[in-house]
Amino acid sequence: MPTAPTDKLTQPLSHLRAFLTTEVYPLEAVLLQQGFRALLPTLEQKRARVKQLGFWAPHLPKDLGGLGLTLPEFAQVSEVLGTSPLGHYLCNCQAPDIGNMELLLAHGNAEQQEKFLRPLAAGEIRSCFAMTEPEHAGSNPVWLSTAAVREGGAYVLNGHKWFASSAEGAAFAIVMAVTNPATQSLHRRASQIIVPIATPGFRLVRNISVMGEVGEDYFSHAEIAFENCRVPIANLIGQEGQGFALAQERLGPGRIHHCMRWIGICERAFDLMCQRAATRELAPGKLLASQEAIQHGIAECRVEINAARLLVMEAAHKLENEGNYAARVEISMIKFYVANVLQRVLDRAIQVHGALGVTDDTILSFWYRHERAARIYDGPDEVHKSFVAREVLKKYRVESL
Repeated sequence: MPTAPTDKLTQPLSHLRAFLTTEVYPLEAVLLQQGFRALLPTLEQKRARVKQLGFWAPHLPKDLGGLGLTLPEFAQVSEVLGTSPLGHYLCNCQAPDIGNMELLLAHGNAEQQEKFLRPLAAGEIRSCFAMTEPEHAGSNPVWLSTAAVREGGAYVLNGHKWFASSAEGAAFAIVMAVTNPATQSLHRRASQIIVPIATPGFRLVRNISVMGEVGEDYFSHAEIAFENCRVPIANLIGQEGQGFALAQERLGPGRIHHCMRWIGICERAFDLMCQRAATRELAPGKLLASQEAIQHGIAECRVEINAARLLVMEAAHKLENEGNYAARVEISMIKFYVANVLQRVLDRAIQVHGALGVTDDTILSFWYRHERAARIYDGPDEVHKSFVAREVLKKYRVESL
């Protein structure tokens, strides 16, 4: 199981790191001080630059303008892009668009791919995904109230969603809604339906304030309402009742994407921490790096990041070669383990920076606010830990948990 870049990726990743260091990291101060929208004209220029450099949509096949990378290959690209909050957006492989692209590529019909996937792949539009509801536990994806009722040649949607990330400015949402309420199988009740944002009855209630930030456009989490929102039946993805299965299929690669992005964050935070320790004086001639407590923290971070990468790459290779179901335990393992490594590395990096670490003079406080949710979304730690434990205990003939 290779974890170092292959010959195919060694030089491109080096060029990508140089591009981020010289052209993207300097933009982060504007993001922190003025917000995403202030950067949009510059980001469009950088996106054109990304296309010139050959880094566009690395997850997509070449006939859609992408690089055609395998999941393990893209995982290594995702780590490098994760070193900046802007990295994935610039290469058009940001969540939730990447998941929607993968879903439409695998299960969209020809009309859906032409109308929605191609402009998304070209970076001409953005999208969002609406599943979680404020009235129900987000960790239970089969417990939904949003309904899509057939009326003639259309679905009429009514319901309430929140944490539809990046909904502001998106062209369409992929919505999980109950289409088969009478079925006995909880996993066959919901479907996934494409809902253009401009459809009458689609209402963006608000961008939710998260850790003191309302956010905007790509960096936002919306509460939305569907009020007699009518869309053609042709907007159904796959078959009725496949919503849960499609969501689970989407989540496997999605967790690889997230975990490698988190490792990229860890590497950047680790580098900033070490730079600070190596240059900050506690007293004349006495560096932070001379302190045993600092040294131990650096050592622990280095080991934890390396271990996390090995786990994620193992899961990526298994998912690529054996499929989502075969890799489900490994996917749950990395989800809670890497999320917690991320929290510990960021916390140590901030501690080493002292008061500077909690200011927006560094990128650390941004990540500390935005990535605390890593232990909650795509399944909270507790759900994944219980699943892993149950699977382990089956080998000991404990079947009734």
